[in-house]
Amino acid sequence: MDNNRLNILIFTNSYTPHVGGVTRSVESFAEQYRQLGHRVLIVAPEFSGMPENEVDVLRIPALQQFNGSDFFLILPVPGLLKNKLEQFKPHIVHANQPFLLGMTALRIARARNLPLVFTHHTLYEQSAHYVPENSPTMQEFAVALATHYSNLADLVFAPSESIARLLQQRGVQTPINIVPTGLHLERFANANGYRFRKSRNIPSKAFVVGHLGRLSEDKNLSFLATSVVELMTQRQAQYQPRKKHSPKTYFLLIGSGPAENLIADVFQRAGLSERLLRAGDLAPDQVADAYDAMDVFVFSSKSETQGMAISEAMACGIPVVALDAPGTRELVVDQHNGRLLKSQSSVVFAEALHWVAEQPALNRLSLSQAARKTALQLSIEQTAEQALHLYGRLIRQQTALPGKTDYQLKQLLELIKREWTIVEDVSSTSSTSNHSILGVQTERNQVADR
Repeated sequence: MDNNRLNILIFTNSYTPHVGGVTRSVESFAEQYRQLGHRVLIVAPEFSGMPENEVDVLRIPALQQFNGSDFFLILPVPGLLKNKLEQFKPHIVHANQPFLLGMTALRIARARNLPLVFTHHTLYEQSAHYVPENSPTMQEFAVALATHYSNLADLVFAPSESIARLLQQRGVQTPINIVPTGLHLERFANANGYRFRKSRNIPSKAFVVGHLGRLSEDKNLSFLATSVVELMTQRQAQYQPRKKHSPKTYFLLIGSGPAENLIADVFQRAGLSERLLRAGDLAPDQVADAYDAMDVFVFSSKSETQGMAISEAMACGIPVVALDAPGTRELVVDQHNGRLLKSQSSVVFAEALHWVAEQPALNRLSLSQAARKTALQLSIEQTAEQALHLYGRLIRQQTALPGKTDYQLKQLLELIKREWTIVEDVSSTSSTSNHSILGVQTERNQVADR
């Protein structure tokens, strides 16, 4: 290392233009590392619509939506990665998923005797991306794969304390450190919600409930849409008998994904389609304004490990109403910076939103200030420095032991081979399941062949 400047090699299956927590995490950390003088090489699949002339990003050719699924199939390109690594000379390897390019990260780390760090971003067993049709077999497989991969790594980053505890309960023996994805707080400092409302013709006095994220069914979005419709119904019932004018309530939905039409159907059935404002995927410079245009941010997912959108909303001073789950309970303090709900009831959720809406101005200000204070503890400067410190310590320790790891790698491959036999039975009745795991099978063959 030259003056403690690191060459950090990051592998990720999810990267721009794809929107999501993993993409934001990789981008945020990489940007901060580079600002501090370190070199970063990101290895990611090719995607349609990706930026041109990327610097220090190596795109691996891949077949998108393989066999009609949401997954991709990596195409082997002899020498492409090897030649780049000879020039880059990495000091450490960081994987963000346990499969596909995660397997490649493991192989390269061991071949070059480099430390391997793994961030356990996702509860894979709860995600429809990885466990189609809620297959119990695939859920067990996803947990086993992520756990074994964690034990093959030299260090695991957990985005929250809840996830760290869960990994230990599942048998992860590799050292675990809590390293959440930090925020570039300066991006939220001058947010202008009035400008965003004006551009979308949202009345200035409207009560705006907002959500941002990938719109997939595993995010519990049907429940969320039902809860917001329930809120609108409650507020209408409250004001109508008094013949008192009620500020209209709108649901501002930011993002895209397969569940978007499901949400729209909930509002259409309730006769409230005009109250659903679908903004789609926003440019980075519009996101802060969109958060600031909200009166409350809502979050119903129970499959998150950190809930980055929650902390981003709080950075704009927006209180949050969320279900109690990993990734949310570390951030949301009930009746302090929002509402944290133990019960998954659309009526209870709507009542919590109504509670926020009816708070006096001074109380709303107090909620907003508490939210900002929570976000201040999650600056990218703090979390990146923490990660770099752990990188440096790991490199000095040189904990990678090739002999032991070769044995563990064989164990992992045997696990995948054994589970594949079971999965084939499930796949015979579910073509979706078969599509979703083809990438893992192909990567297994590639690793074995090498």
